[in-house]
Amino acid sequence: MVKTDDLILFAQVVELGSFSRVAEQNSLTNSVVSKRIARLEESLGVQLLYRSTRKLTVSEAGKLLYQGAKNVKQAAVEAIDTVAGFGEKVTGHVKMSVPTISGDLLLADAVADFCVQNPGMTVDMSLDNKFVDLIDDGFDLVIRTGHLEDSNLIARHILDSQWVICAAPVYISRNGKPQHPEDLVNHNCLQYAYQTTGAAEWLFKRDSGNYVVRISGNFSTNNAGALRKAALGGHGIAYVPRCLVYHDLMKGDLMDLFPKQVGKRLGIYAVYPFTRQPPQKIRLLIEHIRARYLAIGHYF
Repeated sequence: MVKTDDLILFAQVVELGSFSRVAEQNSLTNSVVSKRIARLEESLGVQLLYRSTRKLTVSEAGKLLYQGAKNVKQAAVEAIDTVAGFGEKVTGHVKMSVPTISGDLLLADAVADFCVQNPGMTVDMSLDNKFVDLIDDGFDLVIRTGHLEDSNLIARHILDSQWVICAAPVYISRNGKPQHPEDLVNHNCLQYAYQTTGAAEWLFKRDSGNYVVRISGNFSTNNAGALRKAALGGHGIAYVPRCLVYHDLMKGDLMDLFPKQVGKRLGIYAVYPFTRQPPQKIRLLIEHIRARYLAIGHYF
């Protein structure tokens, strides 16, 4: 059976080109490194390296294995970096921006809890659905829903947010239930002004690909909470993130009209300015926030 640490050691041998350098880097003896590479070759049944007194040459099989082994090595490094410093105290200040829905749903509590757990930390959290400029506005961290285009930023994917089309039972009893997405053109559709695809363009999926139904209605707002209240009041049909109305759907106060056909699904990301290694306080805060999101992943 192949051992993961032997794969990592093999990747180091290829990169450094010497058993002695690898031995020195890992506080091992040359013979131990040699035995572990021999063990790897025996497990795989192939020769990975050709050894001579002057140099090591990688075989064809070794070159193929290295492509996967270096990924294992990189994944191990990244995993260690991710948790590095988790047992240490962090101090400092973080300026961050988060979407209003996530802010109300979990981030206000999660970030405040992070500050309690780390007494040396202070956080200034703005709730804003607009795509703020991290660099010009001086933000250390932003939680974004949507697509990342700026190459000067690093994005850590947290989870995906599924959207739903919903209405109150009283609205359906008065106006009938739309059987197909195209039927929405005959209904009063409540519009959320912050949709990047357009407030009046609702996205659906089918086997041949996504398509848009252009709707209309008498009420539009840039506040998701106001949209939810209008839907709960029976005033129309709303197109919103599932997490916003999760409890309403569970209680039956709102009905999910097209549970398998809505095409809008957006990634939620933790975004920070490009650095080779982000500050420890940012890494720890991201992991804390990510854990909170995943704990209620079923809302999304």
